[in-house]
Amino acid sequence: MPLLAHSFAGKPLATSVPQSFFDHYVSCALWSSTDDEGTPMDGGDLDLSTEAKDQMLDDCANFIAYCEDLELDWFPEGFEQSAHDFWLTRNGHGAGYWDRGLGDLGDKLTEAAKTFGSCDLYIGDDELIYCH
Repeated sequence: MPLLAHSFAGKPLATSVPQSFFDHYVSCALWSSTDDEGTPMDGGDLDLSTEAKDQMLDDCANFIAYCEDLELDWFPEGFEQSAHDFWLTRNGHGAGYWDRGLGDLGDKLTEAAKTFGSCDLYIGDDELIYCH
């Protein structure tokens, strides 16, 4: 399984992020986000800034580490679905861990995702996508 190297505040993190988790997290973020005119960001015309990629990778790594510290199965339905659920849940969308029929695990994963707060995408003056 391909893993991504990453750091937080310039220091390597102990937790590795599966490439498919990161790719699907980014895909869901772009799919569910729009620009100021309401155009979806997943059209392929825009690129993520380096800062956005780094922040998203760090968020994924920290979420995985947080869940592992709590001994939670953070990918009960696969890396791809969990990545989508992490993005959707942390941002308060109408779907996520809580509605997958996972019972107590779904509630705990929802609580874990919400500790990361929301992350909104926007297009900078340089036509790159950023997070805030």
